Amino acid sequence: MTTVEIAMMVAFVTALGFSGWKLYAFMPNKPLEDDDTTAVSIDELKKIMYEVIHEGELEEENIFTKMKEHPKFDHEHFWRFNLNRLKQLLNSHYVENPHHQNIEHIHQHLKSTSKNQSASK
Repeated sequence: MTTVEIAMMVAFVTALGFSGWKLYAFMPNKPLEDDDTTAVSIDELKKIMYEVIHEGELEEENIFTKMKEHPKFDHEHFWRFNLNRLKQLLNSHYVENPHHQNIEHIHQHLKSTSKNQSASK
C-alpha cells in the first residue's frame, strides 16, 4: 500500500468514526417528559377510553371528543392525541381481547362487569 492509500484509509476511518459520534449525540438518552407512548401513558389513556365507552359513546369520533373533554385527560401530556391514536388504542384492546370485535362489545362487557362488581358489594 502506498502512503496515499494509507492516508485515504485513515481519513475514511476517521470520517466514519466522526459521523458515528455525531449520530450518537442526536439519539435521545432519557425519556421525554411528554412521551405518551410509555406503558403508563397507554394505560391512562385506556382507562379514560373505557370510562367514555362505559358512558355509552359507541362512535369513534364521539369517543375522541369525550376523551379530550374528560377531567382526567392531561392536555399538556397528551398534546399529540388524535383520532389515529384512539384507533391504535382500540386495536391494541382488540389484540388483548380477541372476543371483542367492536366498540359495542367493549361497552357490553364494561356494563356487565360493573353490574357484577356492584352486585358483589
